[in-house]
Amino acid sequence: MVDISPDSVIFLKWGSITLNATIVYTWFVMGFLVFIAWLVTRRLSIEPPISRTQNLIETIVDYMRSQIRDITDDDPDIYLPFSGTLFLFIAVSNLLSIVPGFYPPTGSLYTTAGLAICVFFAVHIYGISKMGYISYFRRYMQPTVFMLPFNIIGELSRTLALAVRLFGNIMSGTMIVAMLLSITPFFVPVVMQVLGILIGLIQAYIFAILATVYIASATRVHQIKPQELIG
Repeated sequence: MVDISPDSVIFLKWGSITLNATIVYTWFVMGFLVFIAWLVTRRLSIEPPISRTQNLIETIVDYMRSQIRDITDDDPDIYLPFSGTLFLFIAVSNLLSIVPGFYPPTGSLYTTAGLAICVFFAVHIYGISKMGYISYFRRYMQPTVFMLPFNIIGELSRTLALAVRLFGNIMSGTMIVAMLLSITPFFVPVVMQVLGILIGLIQAYIFAILATVYIASATRVHQIKPQELIG
């Protein structure tokens, strides 16, 4: 039997405490990213010769900054720490799925929901830091106060859509590979696994881009409103 969800893989159960693959591999990915960050930044140089590793990291960071700048039309360094971390965590989680015995934590609805909740709070934190509490929350009552419940529902449904979209794509890919592995020769699941990795990277990109769009749209709306009121 092939386990398709990291939630169903139990490593330790002690009373009411359960340590499953979702938790273990989430910690592993976090630790792996921290270790790689330390490894590639401990010998950074601003003068030639520059190592190939530093060139690669700078290329990745420059690409993320250019994507954020194109989307937000703003200083990318404002959004890069959050959006970049989201992308790297999801991308690395999906890439490591090629390792035998590794279950991507993004295949758990708990993980994707947690990431979506982080985006939900980040939108408000960025918006409040830009405009202040009163100006920020005033938009939920525009154009009339009767729109307040609908705007709140829209925010919540957007968060739910983020979580379900990522979970559904990763889980469906895992299910397809598991089914093919049981009924077809080995090379077919391998091809599907490669396609699954590609889809996983695309999903990481989409998730990070949508998070950036949501944050940028929240702050941008608030910046325009005072100008419109003065005009």
